[in-house]
Amino acid sequence: MSKEVEYIKKYLDKSLHKEAIEKLKKGIPVQYIVGNVNFYGYTFKVNENVLIPRFETELLIEKTINYIKKYLNENIKIVDIGTGSGAIAITLKKELENSLVTATDISSKALEVAIENARDNNVNINFIEGDLLSPLKEKYDVIISNPPYIAYDEEIEEIVKNNEPHLALYAEDEGMYNYKEIIKNAKKYLNDKFIIAFEIGYMQGGKLKEYAKKYFSEAEIKIEKDYSDKDRFMFIIKG
Repeated sequence: MSKEVEYIKKYLDKSLHKEAIEKLKKGIPVQYIVGNVNFYGYTFKVNENVLIPRFETELLIEKTINYIKKYLNENIKIVDIGTGSGAIAITLKKELENSLVTATDISSKALEVAIENARDNNVNINFIEGDLLSPLKEKYDVIISNPPYIAYDEEIEEIVKNNEPHLALYAEDEGMYNYKEIIKNAKKYLNDKFIIAFEIGYMQGGKLKEYAKKYFSEAEIKIEKDYSDKDRFMFIIKG
């Protein structure tokens, strides 16, 4: 708990330390207590309406930027599906200033947080409320998503299960529902050259790759690992 206490002392007024530490003891994530998280060098507000951004997602962004620079260019249109706090969309806009970034989420409360984060980080993002790809009207060069991917019967940490929004955690079809919906509908929202970038559950890579082959036989499909050497990302690339 010492790191969390230090985090509290760094970001909260001294008069709030005692109350904050009591919340910590009750199992509330320190990021929700303090109200922000550092992600990719930027500060994002978080609350119980959005998932707390993880360091694995920083690696998703790093890999995606590298593929954009290799296969596309920086004058591109990006859409982040299920944006939550806006961390992915905002970070990509900060790192790729010439890009046009859209972000969707089914949760209006999550979008309120994302809009505030975009304003605080001085970027212009087109936020749209809606389910997955359904609210989109244009074509994009990059579709990126870290959607809910936990199966309903999967065991997860109590601190996550008891605090973070289940809408952002769980999905049907062994956690793969959202990926399959995006993959089967993605082509009409993509330009000729494109990148689809997903953060995935570590046991989902094989099945998702086989599913993606049905719709993107002409593209390169890659499963890549996280810092713990677990399958964590899938990229579908047509350069």
